[in-house]
Amino acid sequence: MKTYKTSRVFVPGGMPRLTYVSRNAVNLEGLLKYSIDNLHKLITVTGQTKSGKTVLVNKILPRDDGANIWIDGGSIEKEDDLWSTVLQETNSAHEVTKTTTSTSTNHVKGDVSGKLGIPVLAEVSGKGEIGTSRSGSSGETRSIKSTPRAAGIKALRSFEGALVVDDFHYLPRDIQGSLIRALKPLVFDGLRSVVIAIPHRRFDAVRVEREMTGRVENIDVPAWDENELREIAETGFPLLNVNIAEDITRKIARQAYGSPHLMQEFCQRLAAKSGIAETMQRQITINQVNEQLFREAAEGTGKVIYDKLARGPRQRTDRLQRALISGGTTDIYGVVLKALSSLAPGLDTIEYEQIRSAIKAILIDALPQAHEVTRVLERMAEIASSDESSTPVIDWDKDENKLHITDPFFAFYLKWGSIA
Repeated sequence: MKTYKTSRVFVPGGMPRLTYVSRNAVNLEGLLKYSIDNLHKLITVTGQTKSGKTVLVNKILPRDDGANIWIDGGSIEKEDDLWSTVLQETNSAHEVTKTTTSTSTNHVKGDVSGKLGIPVLAEVSGKGEIGTSRSGSSGETRSIKSTPRAAGIKALRSFEGALVVDDFHYLPRDIQGSLIRALKPLVFDGLRSVVIAIPHRRFDAVRVEREMTGRVENIDVPAWDENELREIAETGFPLLNVNIAEDITRKIARQAYGSPHLMQEFCQRLAAKSGIAETMQRQITINQVNEQLFREAAEGTGKVIYDKLARGPRQRTDRLQRALISGGTTDIYGVVLKALSSLAPGLDTIEYEQIRSAIKAILIDALPQAHEVTRVLERMAEIASSDESSTPVIDWDKDENKLHITDPFFAFYLKWGSIA
């Protein structure tokens, strides 16, 4: 039996080459291949965070084979950064050196008289002019510099691979628009272009479609169902010579909230807790999982953004502290998050009244007014959407009075994290 390292079998956050699941039921690979090869359109691949969008595109347009250009939206601070990456990947430059040469000729004149003997042909006599010419040249070198944008667009016109922009939603809005305007004629001429983004109203394809009417093809990556998530475990553990009980794969798949990233994380941690670093010489069986695995995994997922939401925006005065039935006190931001934690939602839409009821259930007294709660939810959504370290984890719809949990990591943390 071939030996595999556990870290190569289960790859949370990376390209899982050994446990890649093609999701044949939704035919995402087929749709992406067809769209790239047959449509002169900008391809947008959208889906919730950690749903496998990047892995899917990387499977069809590998980033490490040198044939395609990948740009990570999170690494772009200004537009020149983007075009400089294009120039680097295409081995192009935006400064060209040209040498111009001028030639001069000097003609020296003189008189000649007498007879010129030209054997065989004739004899010429008379008076005329005779001269010699000297030629020379001088050179001038000058540099012609274009902008990185102009040079990058020129380089892409002759580029035969594909351009992929990952985390398009991380790009500043002005750069998003500028890039789409630049790509429009290139896509028309046949440049294969793919942008990967979350389907959130503040970013992505809605704005792109306005700039590219009729020239955008969207491929939506849906959340994974439990059977698809289980394939990761059922494919990976046999490579390690491990038999895993069916009820265990079902249990960990349910806790992954439709995220292959989380499922890979669970499998890797489960293997580590069982002392499996590589393929076992003798087969072993895993028939139980301790819930401590989920608690440990949660600390590395949504804690950072949870703490930011709990702190809330800066303010000069101390917030009112409210007493909790469980003991201790917290301010209104802590109250709302503890209420959400008690609901332990998945990737759900939560009605305001559900949140209100959960708040009543955790407080002794001093219940906040309705407008206080909605204001906090609105501010939390603003904090989430402006946080540079993550995609927005929640979205508050003030018109419908509904809270949308949009990030599986955050939903997972609300259930399993250490909520102080």
